[in-house]
This record gives sequence, structure tokens and C-alpha cells, in this order.
Amino acid sequence: MRRVGRQTPLRSTAGALAAALLLLSAGPVSAGGPGGQGGVVLRWRACPQEAQAGFECAVANVPLDHADPGGRTIELAVIRHRAADPARRTGSLFFNPGGPGGPGTVGLPQLYGKFPQELKDRYDIVSWDPRGVGESTAVRCFDSTEQAAAWHEDVPPFPVGEQERRAYTAAYENLAERCELRDPALLRHVSTADTARDLDLLRGAVGEDRLLYWGISYGTLLGATYANLFPERAGRLVLDGNVDPQAWVNHSAGSEPERNTFLRLGSHLGSADTLGQFLDHCGRAPVSRCVFSAGSPGATRAKYEALLERLAERPVDSWTYARVVSEVRGELYTVHPGWTGMAEVLQALWEGRAPQDPPAPAGPARYPGFEQSLAVLCAESPNPALPSRYTALEQQAVEQAGALGRWWVWANEPCAAWPARAADPYTGPWDRATAHPVLVVNPTHDPSTPYRAGQAMAAELDGARLLTLDGYGHTALDNPSTCVKRHVVRYFLTGALPPQDARCAQDTPPFAAPAEREQSPAVSAVTGRSTGAGEAGSPSRTVAPKGTVRFPVWPLRSADLFPSWPTGRGPYVTGTRTIGG
Repeated sequence: MRRVGRQTPLRSTAGALAAALLLLSAGPVSAGGPGGQGGVVLRWRACPQEAQAGFECAVANVPLDHADPGGRTIELAVIRHRAADPARRTGSLFFNPGGPGGPGTVGLPQLYGKFPQELKDRYDIVSWDPRGVGESTAVRCFDSTEQAAAWHEDVPPFPVGEQERRAYTAAYENLAERCELRDPALLRHVSTADTARDLDLLRGAVGEDRLLYWGISYGTLLGATYANLFPERAGRLVLDGNVDPQAWVNHSAGSEPERNTFLRLGSHLGSADTLGQFLDHCGRAPVSRCVFSAGSPGATRAKYEALLERLAERPVDSWTYARVVSEVRGELYTVHPGWTGMAEVLQALWEGRAPQDPPAPAGPARYPGFEQSLAVLCAESPNPALPSRYTALEQQAVEQAGALGRWWVWANEPCAAWPARAADPYTGPWDRATAHPVLVVNPTHDPSTPYRAGQAMAAELDGARLLTLDGYGHTALDNPSTCVKRHVVRYFLTGALPPQDARCAQDTPPFAAPAEREQSPAVSAVTGRSTGAGEAGSPSRTVAPKGTVRFPVWPLRSADLFPSWPTGRGPYVTGTRTIGG
């Protein structure tokens, strides 16, 4: 079986920096500029999809290879919502919903309601499907949605046992061969650096001298890359739920990385920590608020472990051990409604009942695009090239993080066979002086990009400021905090950073009683500090209903974006379902 370039390491830091400097001086196409310089023209019209009502869409043509601006071009699907208060419009704010492989034409409409109203009033909020993704020129390794579904039908979230490990490895070797045959040139040009150069062209196309940007999850890596490729044009950037750039590029690695991407990032440890918080909060809550509670934190943790042991021996319908571990990992991302829904799923399984999957949406299924995440990650972030290495990594991860460690190890195994390496990756430095300091935000109990990654991002970027969210879940945008929103609004509108060591709390604690859902204290417009009983703030009364579809951010989970895609299948798939409906 052919495996092109499997053991080729990413280029050296010095080589990557030289290439980046060459591109910075390559002329107007790579540099972009105000008023659409660089050849990118956006012709806006009403978006076609019902879910995009109120948004405008356009198509941008950009070079496949920014070092060859006269060569092949590709298309980017772009979307925006105009400023709600045109008389007070300030400019354009770009948003990336994460992934890698998250399509902004889906993510922005889904998350637009979570943006602070002051930002929606003052800015056109703009997003796009990055190259290789969604409705842009995309990595598609199958002829149809149906063919992709058929291939993926028997691929578990992660393998259990030697037989499944062999089948899992073979399946992704087959996927790599399919992808290599489709568009090998595109596979070499879907890196984060390529997308950052696209973003600079889009910035110029909307007439902005400097970039205003909010990136969540993987979007933080994209923001950090932009800040260091184009530091003089990096205006006000908010990075929320952070990927540690040094861990991503693995500077310490030789030709064979000792660990895979997600273990270097500590995602398995973040998931284990947040799961422990979920079980402890559930155990302290009455069953009226957490149905899986066993009366105490210790008893609830023991109940969860006993459930996993039972499922390993005897699945409940399609709910295997691997599927449940995968679903738990995904539901940790959003406290409301994810944690309550997860408790109901676990309790149903405890009672021997299969939770109900959501009905398939009307209309044709969208192409799932699970290979689009791999195309970015595998091409630029080093991972072990030998499939046998992942079995040993799994054992280490389980010792450190329990069953969730299995998911985070095997999610990178497809990279062992991936056929392409990024032509021009950016591997540093990460401390170039930007036009304005970056604001870094991170929850303390993040199940995917742990708090230590936020600390690392703030330390690596020149002059960046860390705003700590004392709370749970992945990203502050998806786990609202009035305190964080006030700081973010003030930063975008005035440039003012939060005070050093500023901390906030989420609006609504896990499994909150009605009495805990109070209004947040006022925050001073001058200092950004709470004028009430501390900076943290207090709970909001807004809780999303059960069954709400939430937008996933890191790593991309196809079923949340495309609900008709089968749930519980493969390493990038999970789903939010209606319980008892």
C-alpha cells in the first residue's frame, strides 16, 4: 500500500521562517491591503440557505499557492451579518469557529446569537469556510455524501481490541489513498498558514487596514499564526479556548514525534479534569437537577466507572463502550445544555435504555467532510508514522486520563497514513510585536484546550493579556460569561485590555438551582471590573433548552454540523440528541 511522505518531518523552524519572510515580501497578492487590493473582490448577495436568513454571502478567489499568485486559484465561501445599527457601524470583525475544518458559513449563523449585542450593533461580523472546507474549494475524497457515509459506517470512534485496531488502521489507510488520488496539490495547501494568508486578503477586501478578529478553539491557532505572519496588520484579536502553538508544531520533536498532537496539547488531561468536575457537581446536586447523581461525588464517580465496565461487556443497542466515551467527551464542551443532557444519557444507559437519537432533518444531507479536519491537522502537526505506536500511547493516556485518553490518541492515528505534508507551514517564532496586544481567554476547566494552553498562548505572544474564566466547558463564547463579554466588548471598541490577572465566572453554574440564577453585577466601563461582589459575576437566567444543536469547535465533530450524519461514528463524530422526546 502506497503511503506518500509518511515519514517526512515538517521543515525546520529556520526554513519555515525564511519561507514566511519571503511570502511577506511577495507583493500585493500575498500582502493584501485596504479596499480590496490583491485582486479579491466580494460581491455580496442574500445567502441561499434558510439557516442563513439575514446573512449575506460572497465568493472570493485566492491563489492556491500564495508563492505563485499567477497560478491556480481556488474559491472561498464568505458570509457576513451587517452591523445591526448602521449609523454606529465601526467596521468589520472576522470570526473563525474552530475545527480544524469548521465552516464559517455554518458556524457564524449558529453562534451569531451568542455574540455581545454591542458588537453586533457596531460591526459587520464576517466569517468564511477556510480553504479545503465546506463550500469553499474543498477536500472531498468521495464522489457523494452517500459514498462517504457507506465508507464511514463501520469505523468506530476508536478501536477496542486488536481486531478493531487492524480494521481502524486499514480504513484510514484506504481514506488516505482516496484523498491522494483526488487533488494532491490542494492537500499540500490547506495549512493554517495558507488560511492566514487568505484571511489577510479578506481583510483587505472589506477595507480594513488592520484585522479585528475573534477566533475560538482551533481559530486561536489561526489567529496566532496571522499575528506573527502579519504583525503590523494584527489589530485587536481575541483568542478564546487556546491551542498551544508550540505543542502543535512540536518544536522538540525529531523525525519521529514521541507523542501525538492531542497528547502534546494536553487535551486528554483537560477532558479528564472536566469529566471529574461534571461527576462531582452531579454528585452534589439532587436528582431533580442531575438525574445521574448517586448522592455524592465519590458515589457518582463509581457509578460512572461501573457503567463503562458494563458497556464494555454488553452494549445497549448501538451504544457501545467506545460510543459512550466519545459522546461524553463531546458533551463536556457546553455546560448548558450539554451536561444535563449527558446526565440523562448516562442514566438511561444505567437503566438499560437506549437514548433516542434526533430525527434526520428535512432535505438532502450535506457532505460530512470528516476528512477536511484531517487534511489540515495531519499535513502540519507532527504525529507518529507507525500505527503500532498508538497502542503504546493509548496505554499511557489511559493511565493519565482514564477512558477518555483512548479517544484523544486514536483521533490522530489517521495521520500515520496521510499522503501530504504542508508546502509552507508556519512553525514560529510566535513572539513578533503586533500592532496591538492580543487578548487571550480560556476557561480553567476546558475539556479540549486546557487552561495551561491558554497560559502558554499568552506567554508566547508578544505583550498578550490572559483573561481567566473560572468555569467549565470549551470556550467562553459557548459557555457565556457576562463578565468576559464586557471585557471583550471594551477591548474591541476601545483597545483597553483587562487588568493583569483579571478573572471572570460563568453566568450559570452546572446543575444550578433556580435561586442561583441571579443577574450579573454591573461592570465598570472604565475599569472593566465588577462593581458588585467580585469580578466573577453571577448566573444568568438564560438556559438553552434540551436538544439544542450546539456548534462544535475542537476538534471538529461532523454530526453537530451536519445532523443527518450518523452519530457515534469515527473519531470526529458525535451528536447532540433529544432525551426522552
